[in-house]
Amino acid sequence: MTTPPPMLSLPWLDSLQQTLQPWPMAWPASVLLALIAVAWLANFITKRILLRGLRKMIERFSGPGHNGKQPLRVIARLANIVPSVVIAAGLAVVPELPPGLVKGLQALCHAWTVLTIALAVAHALDVFNTFYERRPDARNKPIKGYLQVAKIVVYVLAGLSIVATLAGVKLLHVLTGLGAATAVFMLIFQDTILSLVASVQISGDGRVRIGDWIEMPSQNADGDVIDIALHTVTVQNWDKTVTTIPTKKLVTDSFKNWRGMQESGGRRIKRSLYLDQHSVRFLDDELRPRIYQFALLDDYLASKREELTQWNTQMAQQHPEPVNARRLTNLGTFRAYVERYLRSHPRINQDMTLLVRQLAPTEHGLPLEIYCFTASTAWGEYEATQSDIFDHLLAILPEFGLRVFQQSSDAMFMHEREKRGEE
Repeated sequence: MTTPPPMLSLPWLDSLQQTLQPWPMAWPASVLLALIAVAWLANFITKRILLRGLRKMIERFSGPGHNGKQPLRVIARLANIVPSVVIAAGLAVVPELPPGLVKGLQALCHAWTVLTIALAVAHALDVFNTFYERRPDARNKPIKGYLQVAKIVVYVLAGLSIVATLAGVKLLHVLTGLGAATAVFMLIFQDTILSLVASVQISGDGRVRIGDWIEMPSQNADGDVIDIALHTVTVQNWDKTVTTIPTKKLVTDSFKNWRGMQESGGRRIKRSLYLDQHSVRFLDDELRPRIYQFALLDDYLASKREELTQWNTQMAQQHPEPVNARRLTNLGTFRAYVERYLRSHPRINQDMTLLVRQLAPTEHGLPLEIYCFTASTAWGEYEATQSDIFDHLLAILPEFGLRVFQQSSDAMFMHEREKRGEE
């Protein structure tokens, strides 16, 4: 048994030791309790006095927008080291303790110190990420994934240090022994490594940022990106549900990012009116007076009248038959009207592509496609603009002698029968 270092010689301590001599373990127990009390007192002074004073000092000298609570939480975690340091240092003066027990308790105190430092470093990284996310460009270059990797490294090193301390060997020896287990660790941390590589690629090329609207049907994701972490990207869908996507999926699988649309300043309308082909005809005496009333068609009708007059005059010299003459159709005139209507619409982006075109006829009618971009990318304004346009076009169609195509039903016939009183 090793002889403990001599204690401070005080008369009252000597008297107390002489009083407790009839009880062999009373004196060591008293010293141990005193050591615990000193550790508690050191913890109390550190947290209740020093930290409070530090908090008041920060609040007094910092600006009004400064938040000192986050850094103080890191310091509060480090304050937990004080009791373990006091106990580790004081165990050497406790008399009659077996050396093995002293060594084991000191190893536990050192392990607690390492764990506390690791937790404080991890919390400091969280605090750093919180302050970084306040930067205007933080959404374009998130660092949360990198900080999570750093936290994993800190935890691994802390765990190895604790194992080395409890085993009574040097950390370097533990790290050397891990060389043979590298393949096993690569297998264990396979997902972490793949996620780290994916995070680096995502952050480097900016394919996904916080606030982006992404659509990934394979993962049932359609909404805004609200968080980018090491292993997962969190998406809040439009129905307010939350979908988590593995980060590596955004590198290996395909998805749609709507950021380009939002940054362009216009959202596309690509929708068709299906017209009944039986309603397409030349402008006759019945339609012509109605169509000539549209102010939007003044320039179109004037230019077409001049073009057709010149053509028909030349054609009449060779083939005077009416069938060889060119005439305006209600469909062509309506197409010109729709284009001019969109050109004059205040909520249509005039700097982007605008087309009104016919597509190939189908069994559902003749598609007249409207292809343009709204001036606002907001979902509500986009839907309102699109609805207003097609409301107007559907209502104005009869003025051109055109009809929309839809599958027939017996509702019209039943209505006629009810009017006639038939059963």
